[in-house]
Amino acid sequence: MKIVKLILIGLLVCTSFAKAEDWQKVLNLKGFWKFSIGDNPEWKNPYFKDTDWEDIKVPSFWEDEGFNGYDGYAWYRKSFSISEKYVNHTLYLNLGYIDDVDEVYINGKLVGCSGSFPPFYRTSYYSERSYPIPASFLKSGNNTIAVRVYDAELGGGINNGDIGFYLNNTVPLKAGLEGYWKFVTGDNNQYKDINFDDSKWKSILVPGLWESQGYSGYDGFAWYRKKFKISGELIKQKLVLILGKIDDIDQVYINGKLVGSTGNFSEDPINVGDSYSKLRGYFLPQNLLNENGENVIAIRVYDNSYTGGIYQGPIGFTTQEGYTKFLRNKPKESFWERLFN
Repeated sequence: MKIVKLILIGLLVCTSFAKAEDWQKVLNLKGFWKFSIGDNPEWKNPYFKDTDWEDIKVPSFWEDEGFNGYDGYAWYRKSFSISEKYVNHTLYLNLGYIDDVDEVYINGKLVGCSGSFPPFYRTSYYSERSYPIPASFLKSGNNTIAVRVYDAELGGGINNGDIGFYLNNTVPLKAGLEGYWKFVTGDNNQYKDINFDDSKWKSILVPGLWESQGYSGYDGFAWYRKKFKISGELIKQKLVLILGKIDDIDQVYINGKLVGSTGNFSEDPINVGDSYSKLRGYFLPQNLLNENGENVIAIRVYDNSYTGGIYQGPIGFTTQEGYTKFLRNKPKESFWERLFN
Protein backbone atom coordinates (compact mmCIF):
# COMPACT_ATOMS: atom_id res chain seq x y z
CA MET A 1 0.00 0.00 0.00
CA LYS A 2 2.83 2.44 0.78
CA ILE A 3 4.41 1.85 -2.63
CA VAL A 4 1.02 2.27 -4.35
CA LYS A 5 0.54 5.56 -2.50
CA LEU A 6 3.95 6.86 -3.54
CA ILE A 7 3.33 5.94 -7.19
CA LEU A 8 -0.09 7.60 -7.23
CA ILE A 9 1.15 10.84 -5.67
CA GLY A 10 3.86 10.95 -8.30
CA LEU A 11 1.23 10.49 -11.01
CA LEU A 12 -1.03 13.15 -9.49
CA VAL A 13 1.77 15.69 -9.24
CA CYS A 14 3.49 14.87 -12.52
CA THR A 15 0.36 14.55 -14.66
CA SER A 16 -1.57 17.44 -13.07
CA PHE A 17 -0.44 19.60 -15.99
CA ALA A 18 -1.34 17.10 -18.67
CA LYS A 19 -5.03 18.03 -19.20
CA ALA A 20 -4.61 20.77 -21.78
CA GLU A 21 -8.24 21.86 -21.58
CA ASP A 22 -7.69 22.99 -17.98
CA TRP A 23 -4.89 25.45 -18.83
CA GLN A 24 -4.64 28.70 -20.76
CA LYS A 25 -1.14 29.63 -21.85
CA VAL A 26 -0.52 33.33 -21.23
CA LEU A 27 3.24 33.60 -21.91
CA ASN A 28 5.63 31.40 -23.87
CA LEU A 29 9.07 31.06 -22.27
CA LYS A 30 10.67 28.73 -24.79
CA GLY A 31 13.81 30.11 -26.38
CA PHE A 32 17.10 31.50 -25.15
CA TRP A 33 17.80 32.10 -21.45
CA LYS A 34 20.90 33.39 -19.66
CA PHE A 35 23.00 30.56 -18.19
CA SER A 36 26.04 30.08 -15.97
CA ILE A 37 27.64 27.05 -14.37
CA GLY A 38 28.53 27.39 -10.68
CA ASP A 39 26.48 28.38 -7.66
CA ASN A 40 25.96 31.77 -6.02
CA PRO A 41 22.89 32.78 -3.96
CA GLU A 42 23.17 36.33 -5.31
CA TRP A 43 22.11 35.02 -8.74
CA LYS A 44 18.49 34.73 -7.60
CA ASN A 45 18.15 38.50 -7.13
CA PRO A 46 16.29 40.48 -9.82
CA TYR A 47 18.89 43.27 -9.84
CA PHE A 48 21.82 40.92 -10.58
CA LYS A 49 23.54 41.74 -13.89
CA ASP A 50 23.72 38.63 -16.09
CA THR A 51 24.69 40.33 -19.36
CA ASP A 52 28.00 38.43 -19.55
CA TRP A 53 26.37 35.00 -19.06
CA GLU A 54 26.06 32.45 -21.83
CA ASP A 55 22.86 32.13 -23.89
CA ILE A 56 21.30 28.67 -23.76
CA LYS A 57 18.28 27.15 -25.44
CA VAL A 58 15.37 26.17 -23.16
CA PRO A 59 14.29 23.41 -23.17
CA SER A 60 17.41 21.36 -23.91
CA PHE A 61 20.03 19.37 -22.02
CA TRP A 62 22.96 21.64 -21.25
CA GLU A 63 25.33 18.88 -22.40
CA ASP A 64 23.79 19.34 -25.87
CA GLU A 65 24.38 23.10 -25.70
CA GLY A 66 28.16 23.20 -25.29
CA PHE A 67 28.56 21.97 -21.69
CA ASN A 68 29.36 18.36 -22.50
CA GLY A 69 30.41 16.31 -19.47
CA TYR A 70 29.47 18.97 -16.91
CA ASP A 71 27.80 17.72 -13.72
CA GLY A 72 27.10 20.01 -10.80
CA TYR A 73 25.38 23.34 -10.15
CA ALA A 74 24.17 25.85 -12.72
CA TRP A 75 21.71 28.74 -12.91
CA TYR A 76 19.24 29.94 -15.53
CA ARG A 77 17.81 33.48 -15.65
CA LYS A 78 15.20 35.16 -17.83
CA SER A 79 13.42 38.52 -17.83
CA PHE A 80 9.75 38.67 -18.84
CA SER A 81 6.66 40.87 -18.80
CA ILE A 82 3.14 39.75 -17.97
CA SER A 83 0.08 41.33 -19.57
CA GLU A 84 -1.64 43.76 -17.19
CA LYS A 85 -4.84 41.69 -17.23
CA TYR A 86 -3.02 38.72 -15.63
CA VAL A 87 -1.01 40.57 -12.97
CA ASN A 88 -3.64 40.08 -10.25
CA HIS A 89 -4.18 36.38 -11.02
CA THR A 90 -2.45 33.33 -9.62
CA LEU A 91 -0.50 31.94 -12.55
CA TYR A 92 1.40 28.67 -12.85
CA LEU A 93 4.97 28.51 -14.12
CA ASN A 94 5.52 25.28 -16.05
CA LEU A 95 9.23 24.41 -16.41
CA GLY A 96 8.67 20.93 -17.79
CA TYR A 97 11.33 18.42 -16.75
CA ILE A 98 14.59 19.31 -15.03
CA ASP A 99 17.63 17.06 -14.58
CA ASP A 100 17.91 16.62 -11.56
CA VAL A 101 17.07 19.12 -8.75
CA ASP A 102 15.79 22.71 -8.86
CA GLU A 103 14.85 25.81 -6.89
CA VAL A 104 12.85 28.50 -8.70
CA TYR A 105 12.70 32.20 -7.84
CA ILE A 106 10.45 34.94 -9.16
CA ASN A 107 11.78 38.44 -8.46
CA GLY A 108 14.04 36.93 -5.81
CA LYS A 109 11.29 35.02 -3.99
CA LEU A 110 11.27 31.23 -3.82
CA VAL A 111 8.20 29.82 -5.57
CA GLY A 112 8.99 26.13 -5.87
CA CYS A 113 11.52 23.34 -5.58
CA SER A 114 11.77 19.68 -6.55
CA GLY A 115 14.20 17.04 -5.34
CA SER A 116 16.92 17.63 -2.77
CA PHE A 117 20.32 19.25 -3.20
CA PRO A 118 23.51 17.69 -1.80
CA PRO A 119 24.42 16.54 0.80
CA PHE A 120 20.96 14.91 0.94
CA TYR A 121 20.69 14.51 -2.81
CA ARG A 122 17.46 13.17 -4.30
CA THR A 123 16.62 13.45 -7.99
CA SER A 124 13.28 14.63 -9.40
CA TYR A 125 14.22 13.85 -12.97
CA TYR A 126 10.81 12.33 -13.77
CA SER A 127 8.68 15.08 -12.17
CA GLU A 128 7.06 17.78 -14.30
CA ARG A 129 7.54 21.17 -12.65
CA SER A 130 4.39 23.29 -12.34
CA TYR A 131 4.68 25.97 -9.66
CA PRO A 132 1.89 28.36 -8.60
CA ILE A 133 2.99 32.00 -8.54
CA PRO A 134 1.10 34.10 -5.98
CA ALA A 135 -0.31 37.25 -7.56
CA SER A 136 1.64 39.42 -5.11
CA PHE A 137 4.95 38.06 -6.47
CA LEU A 138 4.37 39.46 -9.97
CA LYS A 139 4.38 43.10 -11.04
CA SER A 140 3.51 45.05 -14.15
CA GLY A 141 6.56 45.65 -16.28
CA ASN A 142 9.78 43.70 -15.99
CA ASN A 143 10.02 40.51 -13.88
CA THR A 144 12.84 37.98 -13.45
CA ILE A 145 12.93 34.18 -13.19
CA ALA A 146 16.02 32.54 -11.70
CA VAL A 147 16.35 28.74 -11.62
CA ARG A 148 19.03 26.97 -9.59
CA VAL A 149 19.75 23.46 -10.90
CA TYR A 150 21.90 20.57 -9.71
CA ASP A 151 22.71 17.71 -12.07
CA ALA A 152 24.33 14.51 -10.78
CA GLU A 153 24.99 12.80 -14.11
CA LEU A 154 24.18 12.74 -17.81
CA GLY A 155 22.37 15.58 -19.63
CA GLY A 156 21.53 18.24 -17.03
CA GLY A 157 19.18 21.20 -17.01
CA ILE A 158 15.71 22.29 -18.15
CA ASN A 159 15.39 19.70 -20.87
CA ASN A 160 11.79 19.10 -21.98
CA GLY A 161 8.28 20.52 -21.77
CA ASP A 162 6.02 23.37 -22.87
CA ILE A 163 7.77 26.10 -20.88
CA GLY A 164 5.64 29.10 -19.96
CA PHE A 165 3.08 30.75 -17.70
CA TYR A 166 -0.42 29.32 -17.54
CA LEU A 167 -3.78 30.21 -16.05
CA ASN A 168 -5.64 27.31 -14.41
CA ASN A 169 -9.25 27.16 -15.63
CA THR A 170 -10.41 24.26 -13.42
CA VAL A 171 -11.70 26.08 -10.32
CA PRO A 172 -12.29 29.85 -10.73
CA LEU A 173 -10.64 31.21 -7.57
CA LYS A 174 -11.81 34.59 -6.34
CA ALA A 175 -8.95 34.94 -3.84
CA GLY A 176 -5.79 32.85 -3.87
CA LEU A 177 -3.92 31.57 -0.82
CA GLU A 178 -0.88 30.09 -2.57
CA GLY A 179 2.52 31.18 -1.32
CA TYR A 180 4.30 31.21 2.02
CA TRP A 181 2.54 29.78 5.08
CA LYS A 182 3.74 29.24 8.63
CA PHE A 183 4.58 25.60 9.38
CA VAL A 184 5.59 23.41 12.30
CA THR A 185 5.85 19.67 12.88
CA GLY A 186 4.14 18.12 15.89
CA ASP A 187 0.62 18.44 17.24
CA ASN A 188 -0.98 20.90 19.66
CA ASN A 189 -4.69 21.78 19.81
CA GLN A 190 -3.80 25.41 20.60
CA TYR A 191 -2.34 25.83 17.11
CA LYS A 192 -5.89 26.35 15.77
CA ASP A 193 -6.58 29.39 17.98
CA ILE A 194 -6.85 32.73 16.22
CA ASN A 195 -4.51 34.48 18.67
CA PHE A 196 -1.84 31.79 18.81
CA ASP A 197 1.67 33.23 18.29
CA ASP A 198 3.25 31.45 15.29
CA SER A 199 6.03 34.01 14.78
CA LYS A 200 8.74 31.41 15.55
CA TRP A 201 7.41 28.88 13.05
CA LYS A 202 9.25 28.28 9.79
CA SER A 203 7.84 29.36 6.41
CA ILE A 204 6.84 26.81 3.78
CA LEU A 205 5.49 27.05 0.24
CA VAL A 206 1.90 25.95 -0.36
CA PRO A 207 1.28 23.92 -2.42
CA GLY A 208 4.38 21.80 -2.15
CA LEU A 209 5.49 18.57 -0.47
CA TRP A 210 7.21 19.24 2.85
CA GLU A 211 9.91 16.66 1.98
CA SER A 212 11.15 19.06 -0.72
CA GLN A 213 11.35 21.93 1.77
CA GLY A 214 13.63 20.66 4.50
CA TYR A 215 11.51 17.94 6.10
CA SER A 216 12.75 14.88 4.24
CA GLY A 217 11.69 11.61 5.88
CA TYR A 218 9.21 13.22 8.30
CA ASP A 219 5.96 11.33 8.92
CA GLY A 220 3.37 12.32 11.50
CA PHE A 221 1.48 15.46 12.51
CA ALA A 222 2.17 18.97 11.28
CA TRP A 223 0.31 22.29 11.21
CA TYR A 224 0.00 25.09 8.66
CA ARG A 225 -1.18 28.61 9.49
CA LYS A 226 -1.81 31.70 7.37
CA LYS A 227 -3.26 35.15 8.03
CA PHE A 228 -5.32 36.74 5.28
CA LYS A 229 -7.78 39.52 4.52
CA ILE A 230 -10.80 39.28 2.26
CA SER A 231 -12.86 41.93 0.51
CA GLY A 232 -16.25 43.00 1.80
CA GLU A 233 -17.79 42.26 -1.59
CA LEU A 234 -16.53 38.68 -1.57
CA ILE A 235 -17.38 38.04 2.07
CA LYS A 236 -21.06 38.61 1.35
CA GLN A 237 -21.13 35.64 -1.03
CA LYS A 238 -21.43 31.97 -0.21
CA LEU A 239 -17.84 30.74 -0.31
CA VAL A 240 -15.95 27.47 -0.62
CA LEU A 241 -12.37 27.01 0.58
CA ILE A 242 -10.36 24.99 -1.96
CA LEU A 243 -7.23 23.29 -0.60
CA GLY A 244 -6.23 21.12 -3.54
CA LYS A 245 -4.89 17.76 -2.38
CA ILE A 246 -3.29 16.94 0.97
CA ASP A 247 -1.17 13.95 1.97
CA ASP A 248 -2.75 12.33 3.95
CA ILE A 249 -5.63 13.66 6.11
CA ASP A 250 -6.55 17.08 7.45
CA GLN A 251 -8.68 19.21 9.76
CA VAL A 252 -9.18 22.84 8.74
CA TYR A 253 -9.97 25.75 11.04
CA ILE A 254 -10.79 29.36 10.20
CA ASN A 255 -10.70 31.84 13.05
CA GLY A 256 -10.56 28.91 15.47
CA LYS A 257 -13.65 27.13 14.14
CA LEU A 258 -13.60 23.77 12.35
CA VAL A 259 -14.83 24.21 8.76
CA GLY A 260 -13.98 20.83 7.25
CA SER A 261 -11.94 17.65 7.41
CA THR A 262 -10.94 14.68 5.29
CA GLY A 263 -10.05 11.38 6.94
CA ASN A 264 -10.62 9.99 10.42
CA PHE A 265 -8.30 11.17 13.20
CA SER A 266 -10.10 9.18 15.92
CA GLU A 267 -8.89 5.74 14.86
CA ASP A 268 -5.86 4.20 16.56
CA PRO A 269 -3.80 3.53 14.54
CA ILE A 270 -4.98 6.19 12.10
CA ASN A 271 -6.15 4.70 8.80
CA VAL A 272 -5.59 7.28 6.08
CA GLY A 273 -6.97 5.21 3.21
CA ASP A 274 -6.91 7.07 -0.11
CA SER A 275 -7.49 10.53 1.38
CA TYR A 276 -4.34 11.87 -0.29
CA SER A 277 -6.04 11.66 -3.72
CA LYS A 278 -9.16 13.68 -2.80
CA LEU A 279 -9.72 17.32 -3.78
CA ARG A 280 -10.55 19.40 -0.71
CA GLY A 281 -13.54 21.72 -1.04
CA TYR A 282 -15.02 23.02 2.25
CA PHE A 283 -18.22 25.10 2.35
CA LEU A 284 -17.94 28.03 4.75
CA PRO A 285 -20.72 29.12 7.12
CA GLN A 286 -21.99 32.68 6.97
CA ASN A 287 -20.57 35.29 9.40
CA LEU A 288 -17.33 33.33 9.87
CA LEU A 289 -14.93 35.73 8.18
CA ASN A 290 -13.91 39.16 9.42
CA GLU A 291 -14.58 41.81 6.82
CA ASN A 292 -12.53 44.63 8.36
CA GLY A 293 -9.58 42.73 9.80
CA GLU A 294 -7.35 39.69 9.64
CA ASN A 295 -8.53 36.12 9.43
CA VAL A 296 -6.51 33.04 10.34
CA ILE A 297 -6.62 29.64 8.67
CA ALA A 298 -5.00 26.71 10.53
CA ILE A 299 -4.66 23.24 9.01
CA ARG A 300 -3.81 20.11 10.97
CA VAL A 301 -2.25 17.43 8.75
CA TYR A 302 -1.30 13.84 9.44
CA ASP A 303 0.97 11.92 7.05
CA ASN A 304 1.57 8.23 7.69
CA SER A 305 4.36 7.48 5.19
CA TYR A 306 6.54 8.77 2.39
CA THR A 307 5.55 12.25 1.15
CA GLY A 308 3.40 14.66 3.16
CA GLY A 309 1.67 18.03 3.13
CA ILE A 310 -0.51 20.28 0.98
CA TYR A 311 1.02 19.15 -2.26
CA GLN A 312 -1.27 20.25 -5.11
CA GLY A 313 -3.45 23.29 -5.83
CA PRO A 314 -5.57 25.20 -6.47
CA ILE A 315 -5.52 26.91 -3.06
CA GLY A 316 -7.96 29.70 -2.22
CA PHE A 317 -11.59 30.79 -2.13
CA THR A 318 -14.26 30.40 -4.77
CA THR A 319 -18.02 30.90 -4.75
CA GLN A 320 -20.43 28.05 -4.21
CA GLU A 321 -21.79 28.77 -7.69
CA GLY A 322 -18.32 28.45 -9.21
CA TYR A 323 -17.54 25.30 -7.27
CA THR A 324 -20.85 23.68 -8.22
CA LYS A 325 -20.18 24.47 -11.89
CA PHE A 326 -16.72 22.91 -11.57
CA LEU A 327 -18.12 19.70 -10.03
CA ARG A 328 -20.75 19.38 -12.76
CA ASN A 329 -18.16 19.81 -15.50
CA LYS A 330 -15.48 17.69 -13.81
CA PRO A 331 -14.37 14.88 -16.12
CA LYS A 332 -14.64 11.28 -15.06
CA GLU A 333 -11.66 9.74 -13.31
CA SER A 334 -8.83 8.57 -15.53
CA PHE A 335 -7.79 4.93 -15.78
CA TRP A 336 -4.90 5.54 -13.36
CA GLU A 337 -7.15 7.32 -10.83
CA ARG A 338 -9.72 4.51 -10.95
CA LEU A 339 -6.97 1.91 -10.63
CA PHE A 340 -5.43 3.37 -7.49
CA ASN A 341 -8.51 4.81 -5.76
